Amino acid sequence: MVLNLLKDIKVLLGSQSPRRTELLSKMGIGHEVVVIPTDESFDASLTPEEIVNHIALNKLKAFEGGAYPDYLVITADTIVVHEGAILGKPRDREEAFDTLKALQGKSHLVMSSVALLWEGVVHSFVETTEVVLVSLSDAEIAYYVDNFKPLDKAGSYGIQEWIGLVGIESIHGSYENVVGLPTARLYQKLKSLLEG
Repeated sequence: MVLNLLKDIKVLLGSQSPRRTELLSKMGIGHEVVVIPTDESFDASLTPEEIVNHIALNKLKAFEGGAYPDYLVITADTIVVHEGAILGKPRDREEAFDTLKALQGKSHLVMSSVALLWEGVVHSFVETTEVVLVSLSDAEIAYYVDNFKPLDKAGSYGIQEWIGLVGIESIHGSYENVVGLPTARLYQKLKSLLEG
């Protein structure tokens, strides 16, 4: 079993996301959190899948050949794609409101890339989930923006918060992926890496 193998392995999560830390803990995987600031710029000619993978791998590169040679290092990045455009973290309240207004009654894609460094070898994968939001009123959107903290979330919302409880019409794929870490896919990847 993967959890038995992980007991003897030091795991490092290279992410400042409290949601990723919580999900990894819920999986039963003990870990340390170390964040190394990295460049998250990208070539706009890349596809969304290539972009999110590029950013996760860039975060991982910061740990290569460094002070963590005996660790299993995990980094991740999540983006929201709507009508071909990548929606990052909003700059301010107005942008968060406008982003959520644009998503109402429509579907969008949430893509997370997870990159792993184990025994000097880099591995990565991208998971995609389709989310459809119901049409919320301006007052409801404003309530969410003013009472929660959408500024640190791609797409301006956290599915685990109020808006996820009242505003999701349907979800196709991994819920945890929308939170920020595709846990089932990660577990299978760890299984293949550690069990051979």
